Amino acid sequence: MNLKDPKGGLTAAGRRAYARATGAKLRPGVKGPADTPTKMRRKGSFLARMFSDPQGGAVKDSGKPTRRALSAAAWGEPVPKTRGAMLRLAAKGRALLRRYRASKK
Repeated sequence: MNLKDPKGGLTAAGRRAYARATGAKLRPGVKGPADTPTKMRRKGSFLARMFSDPQGGAVKDSGKPTRRALSAAAWGEPVPKTRGAMLRLAAKGRALLRRYRASKK
């Protein structure tokens, strides 16, 4: 049973295994537009958290993307190839969080 999706993120079985191990309730990433407040909050939080401090880079020495870079694909974003691309994803996440906060007012 493969718990990690080779395209990025966890499979449904991986989310269940993580839930059993930690008690957390993981949900799949928000693909497509973040057009509701909940989607804005979830996707914005993920992007800002994962890509604000891109330690380890986006590409392995072999030229393949890292698991962190692949996680962007699980959320419907392009897989970043450079540190700059990762920082742009973080900026997009912060913008989504600002839109979310504005929608709450």
